[in-house]
Amino acid sequence: MEHHQGQTKWSQFGSLIIIFFFWGFVAAGNSMLIPVFKKNFTLTQFEAQLVEWAFYVAYFVGSAIFFTISMRSDVLQKFGYKKTLASGLVLSAAGAFLFVPAAVMDNFWVFLIALFTVGLGFSVQQIVANPLAIKMGSPQTGAHRLTLAGGINSLGTTIAPILFGIVFFGTGSEQTELNMEDVKLPFIILGSAFLLVALFLMFSKIEDPEKTEDIVSEPAERFRLFRYPQLVLGMLAIFIYVGVEVSIGSNLPALLQTEAFGGVMEHSIAPFISLYWGSLMIGRWNGGINVFNTSKTMNLLLKFIVPFIAFGVIIGANSLSGKDVSTFYIYPIWIVLFILMSFIGGKNAGKTLMIFGISGALMMVMGLVYPDKQIAQYFFISGGLFCSIMWPAIFDLAIAGLGKNTGKASSFLIMMILGGGVIPLIQGWICDFDQTRPEGILGITFTHFSYVIPVVCFIYLAFYGFITPRILKKQGISLSEPENG
Repeated sequence: MEHHQGQTKWSQFGSLIIIFFFWGFVAAGNSMLIPVFKKNFTLTQFEAQLVEWAFYVAYFVGSAIFFTISMRSDVLQKFGYKKTLASGLVLSAAGAFLFVPAAVMDNFWVFLIALFTVGLGFSVQQIVANPLAIKMGSPQTGAHRLTLAGGINSLGTTIAPILFGIVFFGTGSEQTELNMEDVKLPFIILGSAFLLVALFLMFSKIEDPEKTEDIVSEPAERFRLFRYPQLVLGMLAIFIYVGVEVSIGSNLPALLQTEAFGGVMEHSIAPFISLYWGSLMIGRWNGGINVFNTSKTMNLLLKFIVPFIAFGVIIGANSLSGKDVSTFYIYPIWIVLFILMSFIGGKNAGKTLMIFGISGALMMVMGLVYPDKQIAQYFFISGGLFCSIMWPAIFDLAIAGLGKNTGKASSFLIMMILGGGVIPLIQGWICDFDQTRPEGILGITFTHFSYVIPVVCFIYLAFYGFITPRILKKQGISLSEPENG
């Protein structure tokens, strides 16, 4: 039995990994829906960003409901991981199928309800899938499995914009008129896939982790949130991190459509969205190398080789879709810069977060001031590289020293995914000043200037990486090197 528990259950983990892929696929697909909805429903950029708001507020609502119920009864132990996970998939499938009446009615608000329902199902899946991945084998290799799952999630974010682009606009370089009925197809396929995976899970051999005896939890008033500054500041850090990661990508179509950035048409935007989300894949594949016990020489080689393999995947996938991506060949300059920064950060969570926060802020500033807009766009896109491995670093710092309150702390942190719905709205609101003040600000459009929001976000994340190890030191806590990439 001990041997069985120690081995990673790959057949079971394989079915779980598909769910991680779904999360990334839909999250990045939203970036393609935004310009489509904006044009079809004649929306402002602020209104178009309600796509992200509907999706990410669902994470907050779902996590809050789950947390409230779990205070009275352990849902996972009562219903089992498998049934809870399958119910989350069925809920997401219902949301995906809602795209059919939304398209028939041609109603933006019904589309938002559909996205909210998909996100609500995802929040249930997130709560179950992450701990289940860790428990599918030895706890010592749990972080390895989560890193692998994160890499698959990033693959979903990379190919989603390409596939959505093909469905909406076809292949090649010619602009085709989009019919809102076309929006139904990817979501009918997704809804069907959700149901198939739910059915597969119910008949799979996935076992629930051994039940633990009910421990009387301490009264709610005993857990004083503000006793843990690392957690309070960490909640804001997760809010800002998810917010900036989503905001850079979801406002990118509006930036590329401005005259200064070449007036890129909707059908040509997909490769840029793919490169942005693919940058997170490059970073996560790079970070994943740390979890393997390799020699220093091999680690050094892999740190340079793996990011370029990931970049090759992005180039290859876009080329297969019939898009010309020859302008992307300059991007390795940013990839090399990212690799060098990752060496400086090493495996230290605070140092990595501080260096990546500073780097991200500098990239955004360069994107704002660089005179050649064809180069400036890559400074903004490189934000994906520096966001890529922030999540585990923030999590490591935020839950350090929480002990038996780690579970509660994690719930609060997951709720802060809400930032993915709020910060894009703020940036979108700034973009809309172009409608009333076409002269712009400081010699650039307001849509271009809106990237000052990511600058502020990255500065806070750098501050959190700098201050938290000092807060922990005062509490007598020394951080061990995190395993996860």
